[in-house]
Amino acid sequence: MAGKIQELNESLVIRSLRRFRDRYLPNSGKVKDKLTSGDTVTEEREPGLLDSLPVDVQFLIMNFLSPAEICRLGATSRYWKAMVRDPLLWRYFLLRDMPYWPSIDHVTMPQLELLDAPLINEDESLDDRQEGEDQGLGLKCDYMSEYLKGCPSCRQQWLPSRPAYEVVTSFLQSLVLSSEPRYAMFGPGMEHLDVSLVTRLMHAPDVLPVSGTPHRQINGIGSGISYLFNNEHRFNILTLYSTNRAERERARVEQQSVSNKLFTFEGTDDSGSPIYSPAPQVQQVCQVVDGFIYVANAEPGRGGRESEVAQIRAVLSSAPATKSRPLLVLSCVSREEPEAIRTTIREDATNRNRPRCRTPCVKMAKQLGLPQLANPWMVQDTVAETLSGLLDGIAWLLRCSGVKLYG
Repeated sequence: MAGKIQELNESLVIRSLRRFRDRYLPNSGKVKDKLTSGDTVTEEREPGLLDSLPVDVQFLIMNFLSPAEICRLGATSRYWKAMVRDPLLWRYFLLRDMPYWPSIDHVTMPQLELLDAPLINEDESLDDRQEGEDQGLGLKCDYMSEYLKGCPSCRQQWLPSRPAYEVVTSFLQSLVLSSEPRYAMFGPGMEHLDVSLVTRLMHAPDVLPVSGTPHRQINGIGSGISYLFNNEHRFNILTLYSTNRAERERARVEQQSVSNKLFTFEGTDDSGSPIYSPAPQVQQVCQVVDGFIYVANAEPGRGGRESEVAQIRAVLSSAPATKSRPLLVLSCVSREEPEAIRTTIREDATNRNRPRCRTPCVKMAKQLGLPQLANPWMVQDTVAETLSGLLDGIAWLLRCSGVKLYG
């Protein structure tokens, strides 16, 4: 089914590009530049080698270019400037590449509702418009901007610059941090996977060395474990399990749900969604931590996540309103895929068409309702066996807590 959808998307893009090509590079071999505004005299020139290639070959070439290279291609002529801004082209790139992005956050998350928005009617060409006449469509379906702000290789250039007062505040916070940041970690990914993320974390000195156990205790929870990031920054993780170890292991082996002692079920709301309230000891944790780590089970076959959404919201709402605490979601699987699919823009067509053995981070963010949260959040692909991706997530979390990281 996915292969048929992929072929359909490709055929739509090629058809759109062919219509555009027929309009601006007619059979006469001349380039009719109709993209200038006003009564500017139309320029004509002989098409170059790339301009003369069949449209499907041009599309194939663009498939192997990085986003930055496609943008540079658009700077070579008015024809290519308009060609590479085709909304269907970037919509295709979004649908193709989003499943392979290793992380997403509250700033870079694409507006997924745009993928369902109608672009044009069936008989209209996408580029039957002048260069300055696409403002409505651009504001409505700017797939190019959505792609570039979310693509890992481009997103840093698209992040909004921080106001001066935030920079000063962050600097002052880094000076007055009197104790190591503390984070509460919970979620089914800690309990349902064949490989224990917590156990691997405690025995991986090459990734995050254990630096000790603090003296600060929380009744019913303990003091957590402190780790050292980059051999410089200490932080503490309080692990919140849903029940005791024996019950967790039995539920994991038998593939059954377990009674969650961290939350109390309060009923459902008007839409039928569950409502939970944190247990007293969890509420106490929420009052003292600097952020939260939610370990989600990203392995295939997971059903609905309504209870997970409600439990995340219950925890965040129990934190003091004076500070918007960050939420790091570790989208976790037990082991690497048999033939690891590396997240690069230059992936070959075979890898791009293969289904992934994990829930993509963009899909995970949507399933957990993260775009609706007021808190800063991030979803990071993680592997329990190798701890790949973990350090990137921890670095984001520490920055949100005012820790100044270098390098």
